[in-house]
Amino acid sequence: MAAPREPALAPASPDAETDRPVGGGDKLVRSLTHRQTTMIGLGSALGTGLFLGSGSAISAAGPAVILSYVAGAALVAIIAVLLGEMSAAHPVQGSFGTIAHRYLGPWAGFLSRWLYWFSAVVVIGTEVVASALYIRWWWPDAPMSAAILAIAAVVLVVNIISVKSFGTTEFWLSTIKVVALCAFILCAALLVFFGLPDTKATGFAHLTDDGGFLPHGASSVWLAMSVVMFAYAGFEVVAIASAEAADPQRTIRTAMRQLAWRLSFFYILSIILVMALIPWRHMAAGDGSVETSPFVQVFSDVGVPAAATVTNAVVLIAAVSAANAHLYGASRLLHSLGDDGLAPAPMARLSRRGVPAIALAVSTLGIAAAALLAFYDVSGLFSIMMSIAIFAVLLVWLLILASYVAFRRHRNAHPTEFTGFSIPGGSMLAVLAGAGVLSVAATAVKVPDMRQAAGIGLAFTVVLVACYGLTTFRHARQK
Repeated sequence: MAAPREPALAPASPDAETDRPVGGGDKLVRSLTHRQTTMIGLGSALGTGLFLGSGSAISAAGPAVILSYVAGAALVAIIAVLLGEMSAAHPVQGSFGTIAHRYLGPWAGFLSRWLYWFSAVVVIGTEVVASALYIRWWWPDAPMSAAILAIAAVVLVVNIISVKSFGTTEFWLSTIKVVALCAFILCAALLVFFGLPDTKATGFAHLTDDGGFLPHGASSVWLAMSVVMFAYAGFEVVAIASAEAADPQRTIRTAMRQLAWRLSFFYILSIILVMALIPWRHMAAGDGSVETSPFVQVFSDVGVPAAATVTNAVVLIAAVSAANAHLYGASRLLHSLGDDGLAPAPMARLSRRGVPAIALAVSTLGIAAAALLAFYDVSGLFSIMMSIAIFAVLLVWLLILASYVAFRRHRNAHPTEFTGFSIPGGSMLAVLAGAGVLSVAATAVKVPDMRQAAGIGLAFTVVLVACYGLTTFRHARQK
């Protein structure tokens, strides 16, 4: 690895050249449009969990899981707009990792980027394997390995051609998901409020007629947060894309705000309608298959032919879109680590089209790992990987919020250095959001899966810190 160096972090300026270097190595190409950047965020955050339901969260809280989604939406909205302010001021490669490097120290930049990279790599692998399973729903005799390779080839080709091809593909994949969600919401609302000629409107009786709205008590809302929060994870890709946005100031400001309210709208409204239509115990007992999806039931009730087939196509697109977006984010963070001397130097190289091809290839390791784990049915190891990914997301959010507090202190002290928008009371919001993230982590006291995530995730973080120490020590000796 090259010697670690301080990343370039010049504030954005309206006069800045759109193709200027954002780190210090080769130039990334600023070609993502405003609409594409917003849809990239939706593509990474709207995954299969929403379409197939979240049985474990519903089992924990019953109808009150709605409050968990509301709290999660508020927390993510705060993190998103604060990250948007930093990213608009510093639309650099490495995004929040580079910003953490500047305002908290090199250790924070190293830790946040490697943690997020690993988390994204795990998600890429799981989404590709899920996509293969959806393909096998239509063709059960298709080899699992062939289905995985087919999906992997699609997302890799889309990403490696150019950032423009990635943005265009992700825009249309996300658009299909959004259209499907809107159709679902309209159909579900029809069944809840008006019913059909041969079906009475359900109303909202299901929210209270089986143990009440809080069948497991008020604490269940908090416990369900351990599951709910990760349905929102992935919005960070918008900030990562700021380094390749054609107009980062405008794009990041509006994209983060739109992303926050759109995610809130889709998740909260969808879960309210689902809980109103389907008894919560039935939802909690669901196995997460296509046949048990609330989408299938709603579309079947309104007379959509082959509802299960339609739903399977939608969840397949959702999984491919999420894998596509996370592969983009992972490759860009790994590229920035290589450019800063915190990963092997080849990671910093760009192709003639401005794509970090080597970092992209390395970021597909999650696909290979997940494929092997699925092939050999190594569920225990897979659970360990997911635990590290869950913990990594929480720690990255905390580092983003800590970076914001330091960034805002510097911005207030040197206001002439910065252009762009500023969030009123941002530092206080960051502290409140940090308390919220810590409260989610605290569910480890009661939730076994979160306890495993905390234990394994902490151990993994210690290993990363040791790696950082060895890296800096080796480079210090070479000087």
